[in-house]
Amino acid sequence: MKKRHLLNATVALILTGVGIVNAPVFAGQQLKIGVTAGLHAETLQQVIPFAKQRGLDIKIYEFQDYIRPNAALADGDLDANIFQTKPFLDAACRDRGYKLVPVGKTLTFPMAFYSKKISNLKDLKVGARVGIPNDPSQGGRALILLSNAGLIKLKNNKNLLSSVIDIIENKKNLKFIELEAAQLPHALSDLEVAAINGNYANSAGLNPSKDGLLIEDGRSPYVNYIVVREEDRNKPWVKPLVEAYQQPQVSEFIKKKYEGAVIPAF
Repeated sequence: MKKRHLLNATVALILTGVGIVNAPVFAGQQLKIGVTAGLHAETLQQVIPFAKQRGLDIKIYEFQDYIRPNAALADGDLDANIFQTKPFLDAACRDRGYKLVPVGKTLTFPMAFYSKKISNLKDLKVGARVGIPNDPSQGGRALILLSNAGLIKLKNNKNLLSSVIDIIENKKNLKFIELEAAQLPHALSDLEVAAINGNYANSAGLNPSKDGLLIEDGRSPYVNYIVVREEDRNKPWVKPLVEAYQQPQVSEFIKKKYEGAVIPAF
């Protein structure tokens, strides 16, 4: 394991003594999987017993940043990583020349629209002030969510970098206020509604499933994925790994543990 990538990684202990329910696919295939510390690591721990049933022995490496997990995977230090969305992966591959591919959906931190003034988006008045993140990808994410709900129309509803200039229909003449994503929770009192990312909502004590007026679901393009090297995408261990993660019991763990702040995407 190359020290420059895994020097600060914390190796999680492998669970032992799990009974094999079905005949294993492999005889002790070991997989080194990188995750960001916290919920990705917690969720992958739940996957270990189901992986063992399929002959996979998972060793978890935790990272404190979003850069090294892809670098370690690209260099062959890891067999897979689980921490990123497709737009983030695409940018990393484009900017750094990585040949990495997504092979299975995991979970998502849903963006949602919140308000301190209304309880239903139908109550939005003409000319209402709507806060959205001012960075291209997250601003586009918010606009796509509104477009999917029928509140506006965009030139291309699949363009993840859509901006306010791409709005072709705005019947309520909504006024879009673009702010730093981290500032949107603090601006709720001055806005009718605001789109807030899952991590910032959590920090502000907002739960998307309980407090959100409009929330992304598992079909969002901002789902997190299991990612492998392109050369490994058809390796015989990939499908069993995805199957082990996408078990009903893992889905239930995510729902109960995070109470709607994180949702399963499978």
